[in-house]
Amino acid sequence: MKVRDSGMPDENRWNDFFDIDLILSELEINVQTYDLVEIGCGYGTFTIPSAKLIKGKLYSFDIEKEMLDCVKQKLINEQIVNVILEHRDILTQTTGLADNSIDYVMLFNIMHHDSPEDFLIEAYRILKPKGKIGIMHWRSDILTPRGPDLSIRPTPDQLLQLIDKRKFNIDKEPFVIKPYHYGLIISKL
Repeated sequence: MKVRDSGMPDENRWNDFFDIDLILSELEINVQTYDLVEIGCGYGTFTIPSAKLIKGKLYSFDIEKEMLDCVKQKLINEQIVNVILEHRDILTQTTGLADNSIDYVMLFNIMHHDSPEDFLIEAYRILKPKGKIGIMHWRSDILTPRGPDLSIRPTPDQLLQLIDKRKFNIDKEPFVIKPYHYGLIISKL
């Protein structure tokens, strides 16, 4: 099930919206990270740099085969071998990964889904205890040159309300990632 209002602009324009190194640093994706899941790889904006940082495998999912083909070619060109790409709708099929098997889940720019808690349910299932979820989304308090309609963008407070405190700890409260995004980090109890 495609997330509403999620079309992709031209790749060069898309990449201009992100300070990738800053985002990965702020969301604590680094050499301490082992196995990582990315829900919605798009052009590989975060796939390629994350794969170069982490110790283990990066499982990257997208609902659009064209996006996966694009990333696959980049992986070949850069000789990156720790990424497993899969064409899958994780909301109807799950990730297919084992329970308690993953260290980190990236939920970047997808929480405007009709039922964003579904992403948290699957992330909880596959995360190891103390495993992290990095959430990044377009800010809803400013106009941005891209992103879903302001009316469907979740605010940081709305995301905080979705987090089941019996399952997750808030490791890093919502913070601005200039100029267009905000992030937060939670971990499985």
